[in-house]
Amino acid sequence: LATLIYICIGFLADTGAFLIKNARFKLCLQASPTNRDLLLEDCNPESDFQDWSWQGDSLVNHGTQSCLSVSGADRVQTSLCASTGYTSWDCSNSLLSPLGTSQSYLVANRKGVALSDVAGLKAQWQDAADRSVCEEKAGHNTYFPLALTSPNVYEDTAGNVTLPLGMDQKELEDLLWFFRREDPSTWNYSVLALSLATFILGLLLLTINIVRNRKRKIMSKEAVQTPLDAKEALIPAQRDSPAEPQKQEPVPQDQRAGDVVVQWKDGTITSLYTDMSEEAI
Repeated sequence: LATLIYICIGFLADTGAFLIKNARFKLCLQASPTNRDLLLEDCNPESDFQDWSWQGDSLVNHGTQSCLSVSGADRVQTSLCASTGYTSWDCSNSLLSPLGTSQSYLVANRKGVALSDVAGLKAQWQDAADRSVCEEKAGHNTYFPLALTSPNVYEDTAGNVTLPLGMDQKELEDLLWFFRREDPSTWNYSVLALSLATFILGLLLLTINIVRNRKRKIMSKEAVQTPLDAKEALIPAQRDSPAEPQKQEPVPQDQRAGDVVVQWKDGTITSLYTDMSEEAI
């Protein structure tokens, strides 16, 4: 029965894992994989050593499977949850304080974390979504008693717990892990790039359509104006060119400059004034 309770508690802890981020430094609480020290590092949701979960009033690290504990007057580290040295925590207004000592709070500093009686931004802890870690505790405690009081699970099935959804524990853990850790930035950038490409393609098609319409209008105007221009060009040509070219009559050889000649109907050309010699006069 104890093994079953531990599996149920561990399962609920996995589904309620969260980051503990300091409101002042924007760094996350990380358990050291080599010793019991606590570090403040850049938040990394993929790191198990930055994953914490509430188990009752205890904070359990998923990477080391140890609990957040107080050692000495103001030193904070991790210790085995089964030992008598682990510490229960009270959470109120994003402040973490050892249970029973409300005058000291978990505070971040340049070296790591410690206990202090100053309650400021350095003593406020949030999750990755900038919500108070106290909300994580409240949400976890709603389901925590169910793991201890459920009458439908027995000791002989502790190694293979079947969930009401029809999937085993491992599948549900992977599913919850995927939705909790999925980064939507890739999908958002893809949709943005696709929208931009569609917008550019639409502008290109619109430009091509406008250019073609202008060419059609210009060709239509030229087709209408061409017959009129051709007709107007022929009219002056007809005026300038007579229907029948005038025949130039031969000029008499005895005609002199200044003589006035008359062309008669029968085609005879004579001089109007005839010079007479002095002898004839």
